[in-house]
Formats: sequence, C-alpha cells, structure tokens
Amino acid sequence: MQRFHPWVFSGAVKSIEGEVEDGDVVEVCLENGEFLATGHYQDGSICARLFSFTPVQADQAFWNHMIAQALDCRRKLGLPDGSQTDCYRLVHAEGDGLPGLIIDVYGPTAVIQCHSIGMHRSLEMLAGALRENFGNAITAIYDKSAEALPTEYASGVKNGYLFGEGGPHEVKEYGHSFWVDWESGQKTGFFLDQRENRRLAGHYARDKKVLNAFCYTGGFSVYALKAGARFVDSVDVSRKAMEITDRNVALNGIGPALHQSHTEDVMAFLKAAGPDYDMMIVDPPAFAKSLKKRHNAVQAYKRLNALAMSKLNAGGILFTFSCSQVVDRQLFYDTIVAAALEARRQVRVLHHLSQPPDHPVNIYHPEGEYLKGLVLYVG
Repeated sequence: MQRFHPWVFSGAVKSIEGEVEDGDVVEVCLENGEFLATGHYQDGSICARLFSFTPVQADQAFWNHMIAQALDCRRKLGLPDGSQTDCYRLVHAEGDGLPGLIIDVYGPTAVIQCHSIGMHRSLEMLAGALRENFGNAITAIYDKSAEALPTEYASGVKNGYLFGEGGPHEVKEYGHSFWVDWESGQKTGFFLDQRENRRLAGHYARDKKVLNAFCYTGGFSVYALKAGARFVDSVDVSRKAMEITDRNVALNGIGPALHQSHTEDVMAFLKAAGPDYDMMIVDPPAFAKSLKKRHNAVQAYKRLNALAMSKLNAGGILFTFSCSQVVDRQLFYDTIVAAALEARRQVRVLHHLSQPPDHPVNIYHPEGEYLKGLVLYVG
C-alpha cells in the first residue's frame, strides 16, 4: 500500500537506471516497473524528495500550478489580502507538497529559500510562477538559499534578487509593525511561525512584568507591550537582533520606560535575575538538529526551563517552546515535567501550542510538525 511519504531513503533503492546528477528530476518505480512518484534526486540518506504521485513534467506550467495551490490555501486563511497582516509563509516544503522549498512573503517581496539542489535548480521557474500568480502584487523576489543548501554545492551559490530590487522594510502582523531584514537576518528574516503564539501571549501580558528570552527581533516583546505589559526585558546574545528589537519597539510607539534590551547569554541573565517576573517567553534556537545530539538537547531544555520556573512569581505564566524536529511533542512535554520537578513548582498546562496554519503539516509527513510549545501556570 502506498503511504505517500515524500521522502525516499537511499537504503530503499535497489538500483538507479542511467546517469543521475544531484537535482535531477527522477521517477521512482517499484521493482516491477510500476510508477510511484516524481521528485528531485540528491545523493544522501534521503535520495529523492517527491513532489508528485502522478506522472508529471516539471515544467513552468507545473510550478505555476503548485504555487497557485499554495496561494489558494493561504487565501482560505485570509492571509494575502488581510489589511492587518501582510507577511506569511506561502510554501512550507512538504506541507505544501514541495519538499526542499520555503517561500515567505513580506509585503511586496517574496523570499525563496531552497533546501534541496533540485529546488535551487528550479529557481527561474519558481520565480516565474510567483510572478504569474501574484502579478503586480510582488515587486521583488529574493533568493536566500546559500545558507540552506549542501556545503559543496552552496560554495557556488550567492544570495540575491531574482526579480526587482529593494531591501529590508516594515511589515504588519495583526496590526503590529516589524522591521524585517531578509538579506542578513536569520532564516528568511522573521519568525513567522510564532504569529498565533505571539497573539496569545498578548492576551496574558497585561499589567505583568515580562521576560522575553531568546527574543530575536522582539516579536513577543512588542505584542506584550502593546497589550499593556507593565515592563518587558528582552534578552538575546545577538547585538544586531537587539538593535532590531529596539527599532521594532519604537516602531509601535512604545517608549523606553517600558522596555529594556539586554545583549547577553540567556542562561547567564537568568542566573543573575531576581525571582520577580510575572510572565516569561522562552523560545530558544534548535538545541538538536540530529538524533545524536537529542540527549544533550533534552538536558539543555530541562536546565533552561527549571531555571525559568525558579524566576517566576507564584501564579506566573510561562510560554516555552522547542523547534528541534528530533525532539517530538511527547519528549518535550516529559522534559518540561522533569524541569518542574527540578524547580519544585506546582505547574498546570493551559495550552498546547504549535505552528500556524500557513505552516501546514502533510498528514503523510508527521516530521513536518516541528514547533512544540506549552503555556504553563506556575504556582
């Protein structure tokens, strides 16, 4: 029975017919010759990433159709035409049937990030598909793939504009203003996957003293302050991230009396902090990107969350996250239980959090659910 998983592992391949190079479009068949799927070949443990389970020609018409499908899904979410939000994820790799491809939209600019050689070799047609589907609504297309591609191949790749020109600019998310730098920022410039969780954090923040740890460009800080937080401390080890955080706070009309930025290591900051926060957001980078590093990552999550809980006032609210794909939802939950035991706090789970609907999960590819979060009441 075909399971429609979009990856073919090299150990499942009996033979390869003909000469095949990284990025080639290939057909995957059973031993008897029965067609299974079409995808991109790449030498490695995942040797084929599948984008169609029917025979197709991966020509311009195909890419136009796939981008049209992704856009239709976002229109049903109310994203492309929303007056309050003009930044969102248009293509979420396997979640949209396009393994190895991320496309984020920031106002009139689309940012493409290819994680596979096949998708990168299709850049010209992908840019054409964006222009076909968006028309004049997209005035620039930026390729930011160099950081995401295999090292040897990426040595010959430079980021740059495929169409139009421009630079970082201001976007809106639920009416909040953010300065996004897709050229030199992390990922594609902004953590779009926390949109709904930022909105929920605003619901809890009124009249609270808040710590936003690993704040990057201050998304949670802005939502908390606009919702009426008494004071917010934002902490990140990146000086550039803190400069953009300050800019984003000012963009939203918030004075310096309500906010302070700290360019510091989060663990060092927490150890030195007094136990006087009413609410915390703990959203660290992925502590593990491979199964070999999972144990160490779990220990790091435990130490971090135990320390955070120890600095919360009784009745405090903790938003805590993991974006490590190899740390699944149950393991993350169990790790937070261990942290609560270590901190000796009474903890209640208020919400289980995930990524927003513009980061969909292919039902046949559960690995696509990478963002896990909990909202905790810490007694």
